[in-house]
Amino acid sequence: MTETLKARNIMVLQRNAHQDANRQLEQIRDAIAQDVDGIIMIPQDGESAVTIIGEANKAGIPIGVFNRPPADKSNPALVVVADNTRIAEETVAYMAKAARKLNRKMTPLILVGDLGDQNSIERKNGFYNAVNAHPDLFKKPIEVPTKWDAATTLANLEAALQVEPAVDFVFTSSDFLYPQIKAVLEPLGKWKPIGDAGHVILGGLDGDSTAYRLMQEGYVDATGVQDLFFEADEIMEALLDAIEKGQTKPEKWIQDPGFALMQENMAEREMDMWGCRILKQAKAGTAQ
Repeated sequence: MTETLKARNIMVLQRNAHQDANRQLEQIRDAIAQDVDGIIMIPQDGESAVTIIGEANKAGIPIGVFNRPPADKSNPALVVVADNTRIAEETVAYMAKAARKLNRKMTPLILVGDLGDQNSIERKNGFYNAVNAHPDLFKKPIEVPTKWDAATTLANLEAALQVEPAVDFVFTSSDFLYPQIKAVLEPLGKWKPIGDAGHVILGGLDGDSTAYRLMQEGYVDATGVQDLFFEADEIMEALLDAIEKGQTKPEKWIQDPGFALMQENMAEREMDMWGCRILKQAKAGTAQ
């Protein structure tokens, strides 16, 4: 996105709040003070997004929200976000299809994200939509809170597996937590590729490079993919259009349908996965 804007001779100011909502608010206020023409942000959470959008509205500066939606629509903004419920449901449905072949009742576990994040809520809903569609296949799901934090995930997942070591079906609400999943499952002899006895059916959502690599290696059955390239193009073009038309409080919600990358469609669709493209580009750069 940044490179595309610069190629159009548009000056870009970049700021990183390092997951600090208060710092992000101050950065937005600073941008407003510099009289920027428009703002694109990835908010830390839905509540802070509402506040930040309100600041931009008061200043008469159009604002676009990328990937993580505001908690409500009280303040107008351009918003692009994945259909997390549908993507998660499609991913877990494929995992259920794989589980059905094992001819036993599964013990499912979900790593739940920060429930202050609407994306996390929708991913959890999608998981339950798919699991509840197969009452004969699944025992009651185990919920493991992560707060989107690696250390919290590791501690809580270890504790959950000590209580219920029979877990054989794991969905992570974000792909970035796969290292923690491996760290817990491997010492228990449960980190095994598809087809091996004891393989834990694994899936997640995001579409990052780690998920792609683990699918290649046969450890992950499926992952839900957000089309971040689509989202970036859509929010950028919508904001530039608003600026050109003099719209100070544009309001439009754009949905990224996303998709589930599965072992059975990987050959045809892997290049639609942003994590795959980034990994292949990195390898190509290393080879040069």
